[in-house]
Amino acid sequence: MSNAFIGPMRPNFLILTPACVLLGIATAFESGASLDPLYIILILTGAVMAHTSVNALNEYFDFKSGLDLITVKTPFSGGTKSLPENPEKAHLALITGLVSLALTAGIGVYFLMERGPWLLPVGILGIIIIYSYTPFITRHPILCLIAPGLGFGPLMVMGTDFMLTGHYSWSAAWASLVPFFLVNDLLLLNQFPDVEADRQFDRNHLPILIGRPSSAIVYIVFLVLTYVSIVAGCLLKVLPPGALIGLLTLILAIPVMRGVMRHAEDIPGLIPFMVKNVILNISTPVLVSLGLFFIHR
Repeated sequence: MSNAFIGPMRPNFLILTPACVLLGIATAFESGASLDPLYIILILTGAVMAHTSVNALNEYFDFKSGLDLITVKTPFSGGTKSLPENPEKAHLALITGLVSLALTAGIGVYFLMERGPWLLPVGILGIIIIYSYTPFITRHPILCLIAPGLGFGPLMVMGTDFMLTGHYSWSAAWASLVPFFLVNDLLLLNQFPDVEADRQFDRNHLPILIGRPSSAIVYIVFLVLTYVSIVAGCLLKVLPPGALIGLLTLILAIPVMRGVMRHAEDIPGLIPFMVKNVILNISTPVLVSLGLFFIHR
C-alpha cells in the first residue's frame, strides 16, 4: 500500500519545487521585503502540494488510460509503475492528487485574504494547468512545451514574490524566465523515451510532432535562452549582478547540449544527460537565488 500511495507522488522529483520557490523568496528579499517565516512555510507547503497533485493525477490518468502498461520505465519517464503493480489501489493516487490540489487551493485562499485579489489569476491558471495537464495539455504540442515552465517559472516564482511583498515585480518576472526555460526543457527531454507509447494514446507533444532530433534543437535553444535571460536581466538592471552566479552551470550545460544532440535517437545513451539535465534544473535557480541574497544592487 505504501508504494501505491507514495509512488504516484514521485517524491524524488519534488526537490525541484523548493529550488523554484527559493528564487521567488530571493527576489522578494532583494527588493527589501521582510520575509515572514509563516508565509514562507505556507508558500512552500502549497507549492509542494501543487507539484504532488500534478504528479499523482498524471500517474492516475496514465494508468486508467492504459498508457502506463506499455511505457518502458526510465529514471525520468514512463511513470513509476506503482499503479500497474497495485491496480486495486489506483484510487489512492486520485485521492492524493485531489486532496493535494485542495490544500494548495486552501493556502491560496488564505493569501487572497492577506494580499488581495491580484493573486487570483496566478492561482486559477495554476489549478487549470495541474488538473488539465495529462488529459488535455499533453495533446497540444505548444501547450505541452510551455505549460511545465509556466507552472514552475512565472506562476511559482512570481506567485511566491507576490505573496511575500504584496505586489508583482519586474525582478521576479525576469528571474522566473530561468525555471521557465529549464523546466520546459526538463519535461521536453523526459518525453523522448515515451514517443512510441505516447503516440498510441493520442499524445501530441513536440517529439511526436517534429521528431527527437528537431526537438533536441528546441531543447538547446531553450537552454541557451536560460543563460541569455540571466545576462540580459543584469544588463537591463532588472536583476542585480549577483544573478550572474547562475552562469556557473554552463560548465555542465555545454556538454549536456552536445550529448542531447548526439543521443537524441539513442535513449540508453541519452539517460546520463537526462540526469545532468535534472541537476541543471535544480542548481541554476538555486545559484541565481544565492546571488540575489548575497550580492545586492
